[in-house]
Amino acid sequence: MYKTALYDTFLAAGARMGEYGGIETAAAFKDVANEFRELNSGCALYDLGWRAKVSITGEDRVRWLNGMVTNNVKDLPLNRGNYSFVLNPQGRILGDLYTYNRGNSLLIDTERSQLGSLLKLFEHYIIMDDVEVSDKSDSLISLGIQGPKSAEVLERAGIDDPGLEPMQVVDLTSDGVELALTRMAIPEFRTYEIWASPAAIAQTWNSLVQVGATPVGTEALEKFRIMIGFPKYGTDIRERDLPQETDQEHALNFTKGCYVGQEIVERIRSRGNVHRKFQGFVLEGELPGQGTKLQAEGKDVGELTSINRIPTSNGDRSVALGYIRREALERRAKITYPGGEARPSEVPFSLAS
Repeated sequence: MYKTALYDTFLAAGARMGEYGGIETAAAFKDVANEFRELNSGCALYDLGWRAKVSITGEDRVRWLNGMVTNNVKDLPLNRGNYSFVLNPQGRILGDLYTYNRGNSLLIDTERSQLGSLLKLFEHYIIMDDVEVSDKSDSLISLGIQGPKSAEVLERAGIDDPGLEPMQVVDLTSDGVELALTRMAIPEFRTYEIWASPAAIAQTWNSLVQVGATPVGTEALEKFRIMIGFPKYGTDIRERDLPQETDQEHALNFTKGCYVGQEIVERIRSRGNVHRKFQGFVLEGELPGQGTKLQAEGKDVGELTSINRIPTSNGDRSVALGYIRREALERRAKITYPGGEARPSEVPFSLAS
């Protein structure tokens, strides 16, 4: 298993290590509940070594990639990005990724656990195209900074946000270190990423901790991910799922033209909604396991894909993400699982009660 570039830094800080997204990184530094609160109300700093970076170059790169993914990368302005799925010809989801227009190249950001399969898929579809795909995962490392105090802490570290919009990236030099700063896609949350070389990323991590950022591990990140309702590929999004079932409409563009799987996506759009949708649930009862079936009136109507307990102002709350048949939602059926009841809920989940 890969180890994060910050592995020794985390060990020295007393972090408990664990696997996440195909890499060994910090699971927790101290108290997970406090780390979760920093993500929501302070300035949390976390490793993104489980993200992979792929550079796509060559004269045909834009046309070729636009024919591979569900979103429109052909019209991406310089230093802007978007989120996409990669599909098979039957419209099933083979992976997800972010694409950034970096001028002379397109930069792909995806989970390291998807890297091998995506590289093989890309290679399969490069036929007579002037396209070169290069894995940059070991030379371009990422950090995440999340919370309402993030911009203030970045400024104290000499990393100024020039007014970035979501999915915009800017190249900066801070304390002699060259790095890129980007805002992530969800505008409701102040989330930044820093991209830099392994040596520079370690220096940047230490600088941010010194000016007030709180290190957090993947256990708190998982709670936060589920709280905001963001699906994870391999957990909530699987190869058997169709794009419109995932409720991630921002990954789809219906005017860009042809791409692998486009015919199925367009057919679903033209015929109306799919039969099930991605949904948040508040759980009352025992904490179930991943894949637990949901029932209404004795019939299976869905499944739970991500389950966790999140700290709220009134104690921990059991919540989940999963899929539910639309007809069960529309008739407001009572949804149960072995050991409890699952009440459909909007996401992000409220922390107020």
